[in-house]
Amino acid sequence: MPEAVIVDVVRTPSGRGKPGGALSGVHPVDLVAGVLRAVLERNGLESAQIDDVLMGCVSQVADQSLNIARQAVLAAGFDETIPAVTIDRQCGSSQQAAHFAAQGVMAGAYDIVIAAGVESMSRVPLGSSAHGGTLSRGIRARYPDGLVNQGVSAELIAERWGFSREQLDAYSAESHRRAADAAAAGFFDSQLLPVATDAGEVSVDETVRASTTVAGLSGLNPSFRTDELAARFPELTWKITPGNSSPLTDAASAVLIMSEQKAVELGLTPRARFHAFAVVGDDPMLMLTGPIPATRRIMDRSGLTIDDLDAYEVNEAFAPVPLAWARDLHADMAKLNPRGGAIALGHAVGASGTRLLGTLVAQLEASGGRYGLQTMCEGGGMANATIVERL
Repeated sequence: MPEAVIVDVVRTPSGRGKPGGALSGVHPVDLVAGVLRAVLERNGLESAQIDDVLMGCVSQVADQSLNIARQAVLAAGFDETIPAVTIDRQCGSSQQAAHFAAQGVMAGAYDIVIAAGVESMSRVPLGSSAHGGTLSRGIRARYPDGLVNQGVSAELIAERWGFSREQLDAYSAESHRRAADAAAAGFFDSQLLPVATDAGEVSVDETVRASTTVAGLSGLNPSFRTDELAARFPELTWKITPGNSSPLTDAASAVLIMSEQKAVELGLTPRARFHAFAVVGDDPMLMLTGPIPATRRIMDRSGLTIDDLDAYEVNEAFAPVPLAWARDLHADMAKLNPRGGAIALGHAVGASGTRLLGTLVAQLEASGGRYGLQTMCEGGGMANATIVERL
């Protein structure tokens, strides 16, 4: 079976996903087309050499409709013969794109493939694709009290695992500190693709706030409490705020994946190989706990233990998610999101999977580690997990 290897990872800076954000003036098709072009240019490839482009995007309406992957391939100037498909596994969409890409290489269906992701949350607000939709009779019959949004799920996790507001805010402040330190040290420079906008070039992550403190975060009000929800969940003390949640974000990212044989043939250097994959479903009410069983499944499949892993990227959708994961897996907090996570670096939902993969590979290279784990909670109660091995 061919080995699937990672040759390159490129991403845009993270822009605040609201009107006036640094990247809000850039159409999402053009945003991700830029990283697709960069993948070719950085590696001396012609677009005709690419077998397929698999792209994650969650809100596939308005500016992100009409199979945005195909739109981006055309906008990037790729040969018209290059196909593309858009994938929605909620927050894990581009991680799933990387899984499908690598699995296609391993099956012999692809030689060279790009996995990518994009989300412009300023132009296509989160939840836009659900506008006007209703719950089916089957869902209403199975969950008569109704499901909840992810913010309430984060509240339920914080309550069940007993995390205090101070613990959540302390974790969040540390995420900003780590990300700011990483940026200052040039850790992200090799991944970042500056983006030209009408207001000038954007070359740094807008979402990272080096000045973040626990004291500053403590003054923020809970985001998801309503009188109706407070009556439904009287046990909740409401601790999830904008400060301990990932911000709405505009960004795009892409990973160049190919067979090891093809990389050698082209004179390219494989940086890491895909070692194992897992995807699970979990409780749709808690929704965000999926990374825990996904990690257990992938460790069972790979034969590795948590101590064999040199770094873990666990997406920081909300602070309770990585904290609950670390507690249940007895993980080393120093290895958890060591360069900061989505609370600081942003969570452009369709693009986060491939962004985390790039951070993970770069961290293994910087630290000399061998194995790294990436896992992502996903809407509806799912999670992907990936283990890569540095080469």
